[in-house]
Amino acid sequence: MSWIELIGALISAWAVWLTARRKPWCWPIGLLSVAIYAGIFVDAKLYSDALLQVAFGVLIVYGWVRWLQNLGDDGLVQVAPLPATQAMAHLLVGTVGALALGFAMHRWTDASLPWLDAALTAFSLVAQWWQARRHIAAWWLWIVVDLIYVGEYVYKSLMITSVLYAGFIVLAMIGWRSWRQAGRHVHNAHAGFETT
Repeated sequence: MSWIELIGALISAWAVWLTARRKPWCWPIGLLSVAIYAGIFVDAKLYSDALLQVAFGVLIVYGWVRWLQNLGDDGLVQVAPLPATQAMAHLLVGTVGALALGFAMHRWTDASLPWLDAALTAFSLVAQWWQARRHIAAWWLWIVVDLIYVGEYVYKSLMITSVLYAGFIVLAMIGWRSWRQAGRHVHNAHAGFETT
């Protein structure tokens, strides 16, 4: 299955690179990658990760539509601020989701690493939601989640995927920088408009 894992990794990296560059094509490419990875994770008995791919599929469709409605004149998505109260509420939902999914996976399946996998799944969904809604904070959450995923995948001997997620950390740093610059340009443009 390693060649399928390699194909999935390359497509996933391409999708994240496009996301970092704020290009709407990241979404259909991402849809293909989650389809491949759903099968990989079922085979590895990482059921929360497999469910995550299904949820990602739904959020990818949502994000694609949302981004297409918020493109700038340059054809790139415009970033949006994330109020602290919303961020805290979303993180709380992620925590509750992690506990509920972890309990279900521990109690009713033979899942490997049920609690850790469930927590990573829940917070990945929060990060994906933030990304679909164009929030720069998504990149910080991705960095934390991906760092932990690297260790999980090394432990599960999914070496190509662990390298992919190490690459995702680098791409997330690039994405954060790019989106932060784009956010500054939007803020400066609005500030200039308000003063004229």
